Amino acid sequence: MSQVFANVNWVPWLLLMMTYSCVYLAIDTLVVTRSLKWFVKEIPYRDILPIRASAYIISIFNEQIGKGAMAYYLNKRDGVPGWEVGSVMLFIMFCEMFYLLTWATIGFFVSREALPESFGLIPPIALGAVVFITLWIAFFRGKLLPESQLRDKRLLHAFKLARIRHYWGFFLLRSPALLSAVVVYTIALNFFGVEASSVEMLGYLPVIFFAATVPTPMRAAAITSWVILFPGNEGQVAAFGFVQHNFFIFFNATIGLLFLRRAQREMFDQ
Repeated sequence: MSQVFANVNWVPWLLLMMTYSCVYLAIDTLVVTRSLKWFVKEIPYRDILPIRASAYIISIFNEQIGKGAMAYYLNKRDGVPGWEVGSVMLFIMFCEMFYLLTWATIGFFVSREALPESFGLIPPIALGAVVFITLWIAFFRGKLLPESQLRDKRLLHAFKLARIRHYWGFFLLRSPALLSAVVVYTIALNFFGVEASSVEMLGYLPVIFFAATVPTPMRAAAITSWVILFPGNEGQVAAFGFVQHNFFIFFNATIGLLFLRRAQREMFDQ
């Protein structure tokens, strides 16, 4: 393992990852800003940026708790009803799963020849997801089980207002983050001595990001995925997965520290 680390060209890797984290923050903030505008109220991008960045500190432990902290902050600072902003965070988390599945499906058809046989499960899973999301939207539009009062719950406010264009809007806004990750991870993996193409990475990365959402210590599920997908390069990809995922999490939190004072001032000076 020490030999793997010794062979990595760390300076370009570090510059690459720092740039990617900044791009990711910009896209992530845009997604939150637009989602709030769709379902609750318009809040300027510059006012969302500090809390989106600061929430990365909490996301070290759990991304969902980080989104909960954002909801609390927006409720305190902007007077946004807590249940409604909470529903927006639920909408974002819900859409993220389908966004990754959509890209996993695209990646499967683009690079199926390079993927393990187990990835053949992706198309039927995607088909099931299409059926589910169709029924989901029909339910919240009142076309399915029209007498149900579940859709009127305040925590589901965003889903009741959401139309198909909002789901596609989320996908289009979020997709540059995934596509930039494909490029970044392909280059970074080569720094660790493992050759991979962007086409391969498009097939792998959405599935690995799914694994990264599993709350395991130090992103162990994602690291294990790299080892499974690149047999014969276990040492390199284990080191790569560990460094790549954890640097991203902790550097994002470092960016959050730069905005933390402003976020605290805006909330507690109300």
